[in-house]
Formats: sequence, structure tokens, C-alpha cells
Amino acid sequence: MPNIFEKNIKVGPEAIDELAHVNNMVYLEWFLDIATAHGSSTGWDLPRMLKIGEGWVVRKHEIEYLAQVLEGEELTLRTWIESVDRVSAVRRYDLVRRSDGRSCARGSTVWVWINYKTGRPCRIPADLVKSYGPGR
Repeated sequence: MPNIFEKNIKVGPEAIDELAHVNNMVYLEWFLDIATAHGSSTGWDLPRMLKIGEGWVVRKHEIEYLAQVLEGEELTLRTWIESVDRVSAVRRYDLVRRSDGRSCARGSTVWVWINYKTGRPCRIPADLVKSYGPGR
């Protein structure tokens, strides 16, 4: 069972586009925000990564839009680490409308652990992997 991290969202007017639903770029912002919050909750925030000179960069995002989300709706966004290998990890996301429990969007990000000076991938620290708990 993955260690799931979640956040509640109330959709504000700033998230809405000309078609009166959440703009597709907002989903990506929400996914990145929760990934950062999840990492920080484990003690692996940006200042720590900058201090050691290594950290995450995105290799690939995928988002599947399943239902429109409208202004004022209340959502729960969940994320978890699906898999980890030597230098990369796959993070999954599920955005659920709280009123009916319907998944409105799902996604994933492939993150690569790099050395910030060289820009090259390097081994993910074992204590970072452990910080995400059982099942990652």
C-alpha cells in the first residue's frame, strides 16, 4: 500500500479559463505543488537539496483529464510514489471531486535525481527513499 499524501483544494476564480472550467495548466501547478509539499513533509525540501547539491528535476509529466472541474468545487488531491529505481522515481496523482467521489484527473511525473553542478543523474539517497515510508 503506497504512503498517500493528500491536500484539499477549493477551486477559486483564478483557476478558471474562458470555457468556465479549470484551465489545464492549473492541474499541472496543483500536481507540482503537492509533490513539493509531500517532499517537504518528509524533510526533503528545496533548501536541504540545495545544501547537498542534489535534487529532483522533471523528466516527464502525463495528465489524463476525466471530468470538468468548475469554480467553487471542493477537491481532494492525492499523491504517492509508485516506484523508485537507482536515479528516478514515478509519482502518481489522483484528483477527486469531494461531492461525488469522482476522479476528475489522474497523472504521473517521472522525477530524476541529479547533481545540480553537473546536471547529471546520480543515485537517490537511501534515506530519502526511506523517508517516504513503507510502500513508497
